Amino acid sequence: MKIAIHAADLDHDRIDGTRVYIFNMLKNFGLMRQKDSFTIYHQTEFNPHLAPPMFFNYLIKKIPFSFFWTQTRFAWQLFWDKPDVLWMPVHNVPILRRKNLKVVVTIHDLAFKIFPQYFPEKDLAKLNRLSDLAIKNADRIIAVSQATKKDILKFYPQISQEKITVIHHGFDTKLFQGRVSQEESEKVLATYNLKPKTYLLYVGAIQPRKNLGVLIEAFEKIKSNNPELKLVLAGAPAWQYEDTLEKISQSKFSKDIVVTGTIPFTDLPVLYQNAATFVFPSLYEGFGIPVLEAMASGTPVILANNSSLPEVAGDAALYFETENSDDLANCLERVLTDRDLSAAMIQKGKSRAAHFSWEKCAQLTLDNIEKV
Repeated sequence: MKIAIHAADLDHDRIDGTRVYIFNMLKNFGLMRQKDSFTIYHQTEFNPHLAPPMFFNYLIKKIPFSFFWTQTRFAWQLFWDKPDVLWMPVHNVPILRRKNLKVVVTIHDLAFKIFPQYFPEKDLAKLNRLSDLAIKNADRIIAVSQATKKDILKFYPQISQEKITVIHHGFDTKLFQGRVSQEESEKVLATYNLKPKTYLLYVGAIQPRKNLGVLIEAFEKIKSNNPELKLVLAGAPAWQYEDTLEKISQSKFSKDIVVTGTIPFTDLPVLYQNAATFVFPSLYEGFGIPVLEAMASGTPVILANNSSLPEVAGDAALYFETENSDDLANCLERVLTDRDLSAAMIQKGKSRAAHFSWEKCAQLTLDNIEKV
């Protein structure tokens, strides 16, 4: 079978969950289906951290073009190459395509429909238009969680639920299940001026949907009882981040709030393993890969009680009312002061994370691509 893959997202500088997903699928596809051929299309140059491996059954095509690439240059190339199936790991589908070309689309989330106020207007219009096109024209849809599937059926009631398959994300088991040496931990922590078990950790982009204002407020409420405690926001500004940065600058504890910016993948295990607890306060997640990474790293996890987050963490996490900083502060105090609770959460988290892997995700994804 000839499988075409849209991989232009791997050219971007900023690394997010969708790009990590595509990268990990490409790390596995070629090994799992050695009788199939995969043509991987992109536009410019791969981000060095996201460049796919070069298996014998991979053909990587760089086809530069600046004007609506997916709908023009990429679409034209598909007519020329004649693949059997096209996998779109992003919310998009070429409008013009061969009638017999089967299309599988992965839908990560519909946050832009639920919280449109937290997206730039130009991006919102584009997201709605392209997602409408993708969902209505796909032969099969992969949803990354039951929560995302539910949202698809809510906003697109004409779509048959049999057309949608839920396939959960995974995480890098080698990176996050192994223990980092004390020497390496000390070296990385020194980079951010941190000490073990004296900081709260958030990992992800800085943008409004991540609800970081509530996390900052909860940190301020428990800081007096925990004078050594710091808050680490491990991620780069994405969009509409100004209010969050302003809230940090206005906090009386601003010197103890660390915004790392983009960090190397290899720093993440150290930050997870040495955190007092991991907090994910997001208003909405299609999945939430950092939740798996934190649990696998042996870190207690506190999550907002919404969307896919309970589906991912199950009973291994503490949950708080999403926009209630008092509730979050209470959860933080419990984890920081109750060693038995913290130890139980760590063990449950490791057991829960073991149910997820990129290998399982890739295998199920290929099964759906091939049976379309």
